[in-house]
Amino acid sequence: MTENPFVTNGYVGPSYFCDRIEETKNLVDFLTNGNNIALMSPRRLGKTDLIKHSFNQPAIRDNFYTFLVDIYATDSFRDFVNVFGKSILEGLKPKGRKVWEKFLDVLFSIRSEITFDISGNPVWGLGVGAMTPPQITLDEIFTYLREADKHCLVAIDEFQQILYYNDNKHIEAELRTQIQHCTNANFIFAGSQRHLMSNMFLSPARPFYQSVVPMGLAPIPFNRYWAFAESLFARNGGRRIKQDVVEEVHKRFNGITANVQRIMNILYMQTPIGGECTKDMVDPAIDTYLQMSSEAYGALLRQMPEKQRNVFLAIAAEGHVKTISGGSFVHKYNLPSVSSVVSAVKGLLEKDFITETDGEYYVYDHFFLLWLKRSGII
Repeated sequence: MTENPFVTNGYVGPSYFCDRIEETKNLVDFLTNGNNIALMSPRRLGKTDLIKHSFNQPAIRDNFYTFLVDIYATDSFRDFVNVFGKSILEGLKPKGRKVWEKFLDVLFSIRSEITFDISGNPVWGLGVGAMTPPQITLDEIFTYLREADKHCLVAIDEFQQILYYNDNKHIEAELRTQIQHCTNANFIFAGSQRHLMSNMFLSPARPFYQSVVPMGLAPIPFNRYWAFAESLFARNGGRRIKQDVVEEVHKRFNGITANVQRIMNILYMQTPIGGECTKDMVDPAIDTYLQMSSEAYGALLRQMPEKQRNVFLAIAAEGHVKTISGGSFVHKYNLPSVSSVVSAVKGLLEKDFITETDGEYYVYDHFFLLWLKRSGII
């Protein structure tokens, strides 16, 4: 059992997973009835944990092969295929030798690059340039998915990342064709840049149009998170927490799951066994996290190109900006020109320093914003 029940590093099981009953049911029902899903919401709301939780439900766990492919760190089609193949292999290894051997049997293009550890388990060890060409390896991966002895469910996390690949401008169409002919698998396309995801899946001009069931993810309602937090405090050592504490944290961070969990983790840590967590502990807990993160946020700010940094700080100071290219915003913060602001915003969106909702731009990392304010930078 985890020492601190407010987990901040991923899904560890249903006992530490808050609510999402309806969302889990929807995912399981649609996937087990042959649908593909586009799961779109901002980062830190728990998309990945929801997918893992859904894959852990008996209806899926006992009847399907499941794979989670995180492509957030990829920047090319070659990277995508590499991560895709490695994720399939890692998902099959716990199923036993006969299962993963069937996958290796179709990987003719990279067979010499697969090694084996001391226990005889396969290791995906492709080096730079080893996969030539990646299109052939992708075909082989889909051959396995079509021929697997169980129906497969594949979740591709941060799917909008494929739009940034320069080595394959037709990847949307190619993946759509592969998936269309892969009747033995269904897919979840999860993404946090909603404007890009919406364009991919809801625009009639794009290959994935009308190929998915679109699904959003909203913050967990306060009353459900309060019941969850109260039970976790009581579970180990009879700790108690007042309702107004949870309400304050939930409100401060707009119910963003990862941010709320981070502060609740600290509050739990600072509440003695048998003790009670009170509202006056919230600000010190936030200060603790900001102090721990100060060097990291400072480095992020220094690493931004100057034009992006100036626009980022202007958006942070303004809070929410609707007319990002409007003359009043540009003049108010002494920004060089409308065109340079538009260019900087594009880069900031790509790097997830800011986000856009209903035409408004804002800093999504609330801790970063608090750090800027408490450091006197804005």
